[in-house]
Amino acid sequence: MTQHLSSVIVEPTETPSASVIWLHGLGANGHDFEAILPELNLPPEVAIRFIFPHSPSIPVTINGGMVMPAWYDILEMGAGRKLNTEQLLDSAQAISKLVDHEIASGIRSDRIILAGFSQGGAVAYHVALTYPEPLAGLLALSTYFPTADDIEVSTANKQLDIEVMHGSYDPVVLPAMGKEAVEALKQKGFMPNWREYPMEHQVCYPQIKDISKWLQAKLL
Repeated sequence: MTQHLSSVIVEPTETPSASVIWLHGLGANGHDFEAILPELNLPPEVAIRFIFPHSPSIPVTINGGMVMPAWYDILEMGAGRKLNTEQLLDSAQAISKLVDHEIASGIRSDRIILAGFSQGGAVAYHVALTYPEPLAGLLALSTYFPTADDIEVSTANKQLDIEVMHGSYDPVVLPAMGKEAVEALKQKGFMPNWREYPMEHQVCYPQIKDISKWLQAKLL
């Protein structure tokens, strides 16, 4: 996988003082969550740069080997999902470089939030918990934590604020998988916040309002 990801970048009207790096799910691209920004209705003084990276396109086994945007290959679906961990770690390294770039551009690490939906959330979990500088938070959307058993959590992010959101009727990433991630986080000493919404594998308006409140609480 390439380590140089192209991204959709949405700059605030003011000079940015914070960054949100938001990862899309399988088969989508960086434009997927761009449309949510107006719905967040963030006040102008929240000067956030939003970065929506595009994943590479790779063959995906569960889709008959079809080439599509993916952060890693999924070999089997279901609760015991099998995936190409090496590709996940490559993607995590590429996202870590985006965080490095934001810090180099003048954004403090503790003003950077990682967010991810589904596959993107699995990568975001790994990046946020291993990043060597303290981050502002992690937003895990309709996702799971496949590297939970092997991850070495960085000392800098042992107190990371983690917001986990999931659909009660999600047929793709089952709610049980989201809850397993929360339990794994608790066992590692985190205090994640779990929110559940009456939806499938998607986002909904009440959730978008909650995301907005959480971002403002972390970055205002």
